[in-house]
Amino acid sequence: MSQIDKASVSYEAGIVEDLRADPDFAAEYLRAALEDEENPEALLMALRHVAKALGVSEVAEKAGVNRESLYRALSPRGNPTLKTLRAVTKAMGLRVTVEKIGPQAHPAH
Repeated sequence: MSQIDKASVSYEAGIVEDLRADPDFAAEYLRAALEDEENPEALLMALRHVAKALGVSEVAEKAGVNRESLYRALSPRGNPTLKTLRAVTKAMGLRVTVEKIGPQAHPAH
């Protein structure tokens, strides 16, 4: 394993450990990933980390998907449906929400 691979594994293991130690951290971690406009894959990576921290099999079961489908949906090339995203976050004890980001011009009617 190369030095970069070891660093990547160590980072992921550290995040998963932090998520296990502090379940409230998951919401902040996912929120930050969702807001990362430069890296659209960040949300999938964060969801994978939270799933690992909570137990992938348990999250999949609660979400009503099989484990392999969950891994596929949250893979770097995954493209989960909104239905799957909602089911997975609910299984994690979270929900996807929308909030206003600031003053916006109202569209003309």
